[in-house]
Amino acid sequence: MTWTRILEFYTYIRPVLDVAILAFLIYKAYDILVRTQALQLIKGAGFLALIYAFAYVFQLGTLLWLLKSLTPGLFIAMAIVFQPELRKIIIRLGITEIFMPTNKPRAGQLEAVITAAEILSEQRRGMLIVFPRRTNINNVTGTGTRIFGEISSTLIVTVFQFDGPLHDGAMIIQNGKIAAAGCFLPLSEQQNIRKSFGTRHRAALGMSESSDAVVLVVSEETGAISLAYDAQLYYDLSSDEVLQKLRTLLDRYTRNDDKDIQGEIKTEAEPAAALTDNSGNQKDADIFKL
Repeated sequence: MTWTRILEFYTYIRPVLDVAILAFLIYKAYDILVRTQALQLIKGAGFLALIYAFAYVFQLGTLLWLLKSLTPGLFIAMAIVFQPELRKIIIRLGITEIFMPTNKPRAGQLEAVITAAEILSEQRRGMLIVFPRRTNINNVTGTGTRIFGEISSTLIVTVFQFDGPLHDGAMIIQNGKIAAAGCFLPLSEQQNIRKSFGTRHRAALGMSESSDAVVLVVSEETGAISLAYDAQLYYDLSSDEVLQKLRTLLDRYTRNDDKDIQGEIKTEAEPAAALTDNSGNQKDADIFKL
């Protein structure tokens, strides 16, 4: 009798469960596509679907025949053209941890990081710090020197001092500790990056493209403090802005509010419409969406 009731209950909730799981999968797929800047795939497939629907409704025989003949080849071509984006999606699916301990540093620790950034900015010393969120980046951490030290501005400044053995790499701050330093980050594959940006900014963008990590950058040339996450670089922010954004971005309970944070930043400084002005000289801009 009990099993009969369970089966009846399951039969009743099965449509709701089916729709809920499908909606969750669609949402997660869209979230990953947005974070990997692969919306071009959806736009291309949607455009083809609209043309096919138009041809089918109006019975355009020649166009239907052509689309049916070309569609398999077009999808293969899209898979080849967007192979880097597809690879990023698969990587993100494979290394994202659903049940993950909080990576959020304490308030005093974040302030220590910002203090170190201010000191290095004044000294024109470069800095690159990665704050992981959901995505597992052990493969990146393993490329550097393990530290597992307490977060302090003195230690961070010491690591990034000029001519130090670890100053050219990235520091990983995870679970309230300095996990490693001197780590190698993947460089951005985007082609429309400002030529004035050096390896640090390209590495920060590359890390934000291949994971959901937040990357703090201090420019060695200008001393500008920047943040990179979700394949976007927010350039030359004030210390207060960086601290506020880091607190919000690294909060495990507000990670889904990244889009609202981006909107908030965009109201402060409009994104660059172009990377160069009419005279060919590069323009300063606060936000670079790649």
